[in-house]
Amino acid sequence: MASVRLQKVLAHAGISSRRAAEELIARGRVRVDGRVVTELGTKVNPRVNRLEVDGQRVIAESPVYIVLHKPRGVVSTMNDPEGRPSVRELFATVSTRVFPVGRLDFNTSGVLLATNDGDFAEGLAHPRRAAPKKYVVKVNGEMKPEDLDLWRRGVELEDGKTLPAKAKLLRYEGGKTWFELTITEGRNQQVRRMGEVTGFRVMRLARLAFAGVTSEGLRPGQWRYLTADELATLKKEYGVPKRVVSPPPPAPPGRRSAERPPAPPGRRSPERPPAPPGRRSAERPPAPPGRRSPERPVSDPRSSDRRPRYGGGAPARRDIATREDWGGGVRRGSSGERDEDRPVPGARPAGRGGRTRTTGTGGGIGAQEGAVYRVRGRRGSST
Repeated sequence: MASVRLQKVLAHAGISSRRAAEELIARGRVRVDGRVVTELGTKVNPRVNRLEVDGQRVIAESPVYIVLHKPRGVVSTMNDPEGRPSVRELFATVSTRVFPVGRLDFNTSGVLLATNDGDFAEGLAHPRRAAPKKYVVKVNGEMKPEDLDLWRRGVELEDGKTLPAKAKLLRYEGGKTWFELTITEGRNQQVRRMGEVTGFRVMRLARLAFAGVTSEGLRPGQWRYLTADELATLKKEYGVPKRVVSPPPPAPPGRRSAERPPAPPGRRSPERPPAPPGRRSAERPPAPPGRRSPERPVSDPRSSDRRPRYGGGAPARRDIATREDWGGGVRRGSSGERDEDRPVPGARPAGRGGRTRTTGTGGGIGAQEGAVYRVRGRRGSST
């Protein structure tokens, strides 16, 4: 491989754009074979020379090209000194470090391209390429045909007259005008400044397409990889990227992107397989007090520090701490009396024929420690 300029190698490696790479070199943050290099014309061979930026080894990455539907209220830079939300948080699920191609205003939504290919970013953002940017604009006031013609011919701003643009009226709505605007420049807040100069304050602004790439099918905050066909079209019309690559495979489980929509309500997400039978899932809350837990042995049921257990299971299988029968109200062995010890006229005697029957030699349900236990047969005789 022939030697190439250092800033170009850094741009291809996804460190930054070529212009930003020149600033890194000028500030002495780049080393070649352990030696600090500040000369911009330095040529290196990335296969032979060891390159470092801020002490970190530079390794070439595979090029990545994505399109993001940027929401409003997000800055289109990777770092914001004011601490506002940035697109860096939205790119967190991208496996490779990427940076935006151009910018969108804080209150502007829509298409924003991002890549780790510095040549690609510079090629589309350079004024010489004249990549079209299509917007939908809402302004305050009703624009007449001659007002739109002024936007088409160009508006005189403080930094010069804008290039001719395309404008298409969409509709009027309550004293407001919606129209479609296509420009080929990338000046700072150009559309909003054009509205101020012409007397039509911009109220809403959204980018529909950049160099023919749209965010159709993407919700605000979602991104996707550019397809091979889209990259081939960009290369044919604007000369970038240098090589058309296939998009990477979908993100692995646990990383959500536009290729893997969230699971619909009521269905399990593929990222979380069901827990195998007999094993407690991490999402299952601990058992409430008074219920048996497989991790904690059960103490003596006659212990005074344990709450009485109510109901549940066949009567013959309940422990002696169970106070109330699952049938409700009548205690076993009470001969028809309720808890209040008031006789109920016509009540059917408990047990078989009113005779007390227990299920073991330790006494019946409700027996207390220290009591004299008796075991009776079906005919009422003691055994």
